[in-house]
Amino acid sequence: MHSKPVLTRGLLAFMAVGSGLSVASLYYVQPLLELLAREYGLSDTKAGLLVTVAQLGYLAGLIVVVPLGDHHERRKLLTITSALTALGLLAMGLSHSFLMLVAFSIMVGISCVTAQILVPLAAHLASDDKRGSAVGTVMSGLLLGILLARTFSGVMAELAGWRSVFIVAAVLMAGYSVACYKILPHLAPTSNTSYRALYVSILHLFRDEPVLRRRSLIGGLQYAVFGIFWTAMAFMLARQYDMSEAMIGMFGLIGAIGILAARIAGRLADRGWARLSTGGFLMVTVSSWGLLYWGQWSLVAFGVGVVLLDLGIQGAHISNQSEIYRLNPEARSRLTTGYMASYFLGGACGSASAAVSYGMGGWPAIVALGSCVSILCVVIWAITELRFPVKRMRQ
Repeated sequence: MHSKPVLTRGLLAFMAVGSGLSVASLYYVQPLLELLAREYGLSDTKAGLLVTVAQLGYLAGLIVVVPLGDHHERRKLLTITSALTALGLLAMGLSHSFLMLVAFSIMVGISCVTAQILVPLAAHLASDDKRGSAVGTVMSGLLLGILLARTFSGVMAELAGWRSVFIVAAVLMAGYSVACYKILPHLAPTSNTSYRALYVSILHLFRDEPVLRRRSLIGGLQYAVFGIFWTAMAFMLARQYDMSEAMIGMFGLIGAIGILAARIAGRLADRGWARLSTGGFLMVTVSSWGLLYWGQWSLVAFGVGVVLLDLGIQGAHISNQSEIYRLNPEARSRLTTGYMASYFLGGACGSASAAVSYGMGGWPAIVALGSCVSILCVVIWAITELRFPVKRMRQ
């Protein structure tokens, strides 16, 4: 019987970097929406749907690819998914029509679930008293990738055109694919069931685990808020302040302050405070929308609002994950699929509703929509998390 590899700081850092690089592939396009709308003669709604189809591709990857982390040797799986992401990004950079761009963005969305294989891997390798912190560290890398993707994309597009964004990103992902094979430890699968049983068991987890159901609902609605804001932000800043793609991307740096929530939330979860801290993070999200509304006339208010929004959303997300990874140690990839499928389904709905809402009512409509969904999250948390006891796995 092989002993479990030790989760060293170096290995944890490598996994955090990989999470950031892979998930960034999903977000490079967001600061480019205004530019792509002009180049291809698209309406705001059609350009915004490019984000939605990529997230639906990611949702498909969560359902089909991520559960394989329980069933296959993870080093090989991560090497393959990283390589496929690199190929998809390169194809996006070489696309000559909007339809090709859409098709390859779906491919990238499906394959860049590398991050969601790395997060449960960190939870698997960590000791019980450090699991929340380990998840928080890898998620910090993931969240930093989401936010800095916009900065990188905006700056590269202004310096060398939008195609350069995807070509450079492809090179980085290809390098990470090679590093995965050389650096990650060999880990035996935790499940030897058939593929059919593997996927059906995800539904069984939802049926049997009320914590998974409640946290998935809250997470999905929170990520809908995230999609509502970031999809519409580029349009508002470009038209209200006449900002370039690079300047819009710089707001990713401001939002990156919110990754502090990942470390804080992880430590609170290790100390047993995840349920109450979730409510606190949800309230922070609600409070951000007043500042974001005022951001039409004040960039300072807008910047503070961005920090609070990301702080609240990411803190609640880490709290959710810390709770669900306590449920079943042998099914962490499938738990990830269940939770993250709900999460990104919410994000896709948020992005789609943002594209439509901005076209109908501009930034005030976005603020109204985001505020309502944020308040709904608090109501659901108060009704469910404060009423029902948390189910803990047996140690």
